[in-house]
Amino acid sequence: MSDTEDVKFSLSVLVNKQRTKVLYAEIDSDFADIILSFLSLPLGTIVRILGKHYGDESPVVGSLTNLYNSLSNLNSDLFCTESCKQMLLNPRKSFENERSKLKLYVDDTPLTKGFECANKDCSYKGTQLGFYYDTSKCDCRNTLSNEVALDHYEETGGVYTKNTKTFIISDDLQIFPSETGYILRILTGLGITSTDFTELMDVTFGFNQVMDLLKGSLLSKTPLTDIILNKGVLNSIAVKCEPCILPVDQAVEKSSSNDKKMTVRAIIQESTNRLLFVEADGNFVDFLFSLLTIPLGKVECLLGSSTRLKNIDNLYRSLGNITDDKYLKTDTKTMLLEPRLPTGYVSKDNILPLIEETSKWGGYYIKSPKGLGNYVKGQKTYMVTNDLTVTPFYMASIISIFNQLKVPFSDVKELELDIGLKEALKILKASLTSTSALSNGLMIKRTAKKIPKQEHA
Repeated sequence: MSDTEDVKFSLSVLVNKQRTKVLYAEIDSDFADIILSFLSLPLGTIVRILGKHYGDESPVVGSLTNLYNSLSNLNSDLFCTESCKQMLLNPRKSFENERSKLKLYVDDTPLTKGFECANKDCSYKGTQLGFYYDTSKCDCRNTLSNEVALDHYEETGGVYTKNTKTFIISDDLQIFPSETGYILRILTGLGITSTDFTELMDVTFGFNQVMDLLKGSLLSKTPLTDIILNKGVLNSIAVKCEPCILPVDQAVEKSSSNDKKMTVRAIIQESTNRLLFVEADGNFVDFLFSLLTIPLGKVECLLGSSTRLKNIDNLYRSLGNITDDKYLKTDTKTMLLEPRLPTGYVSKDNILPLIEETSKWGGYYIKSPKGLGNYVKGQKTYMVTNDLTVTPFYMASIISIFNQLKVPFSDVKELELDIGLKEALKILKASLTSTSALSNGLMIKRTAKKIPKQEHA
């Protein structure tokens, strides 16, 4: 997948005497950077690279896998520009320079490209720059298609950590500086009181093991044990989802005064109050697809580091708890704990409090391939099923769903639902672990506003 596939890392791993449990692994700063880089990966990138690496055995990541696959299957004509779909299928990450410095990286998304006007006599030449794809239009109406070199500069030293330091990582992905106090805390927390009960192992990690670790960080309670001691890894997330109560990050809470609302028409089985699907316009579909562009670290920030992805929660919180600046580079926490989206990625009507990074090319007026609007065309009606499969709304597909679910027409009601910031966050949270993201993210009340059935002559 990357030109770093042959890189190997040596880990010193402490296991219990029975070799049934990894207690912790000691890692150098290069390997710590790789683990921390998981927080920089957009959700859509995670789904894509897992699918590419594991093929038919690729894990199901909540409802995000269905969301990504349905995006892939949609006709490009449904998007505002021809490049919008590609931006969502291959989401960029901010701070691209850091990725290129990793000793091994799992994200094969191409680095950002810049394009100037193809008209050599253009009066705007040198002032307007297209990003990502050569499809944006210059103000002179020609295409910005001449590639220009962008300065992907590299600093010396580590990526997120300082390269003279070592770290320890627990089986559930808590990361700590390699100090006696932290080691004792891990061991005593596991009930280990003496070295008589432990054993050291030397383990080699390469590209495949790092991919297994990414997969295990999402699926397993004990990813290091699964990989190092061959205990196996699940192929889908199975987390019982109750109606979401969010410990929302304070910064997000302050923005809850955002009065933006999306309205959908929910189709409900009346006898069970089960959500079958929703009819939605482009704004709601745009919101769903934009979830694929959000990096894991931002998801953690939005959800108050309580995502139900326990290993990622642990990694995020433990990174935040490293306060001594001798271990981390200056901007590490900003990049990973409160990441921004790349230039041009936040939709005009986006309901989530997402912020784009400041452009590094201040002398240019930046032209995003999606223009200044959204990703999908708003005038189209879409059907979104409980597992976030998105398709254009056609009557034939509606009849097919009723037949498949064995729901008689007489047992169906329509409810109009308003979705604001809180509901959007609940859908985001449910999408990570549940294959019923809509019903787990939204609490359908029997008292919700019912749409009167149309009387037919």
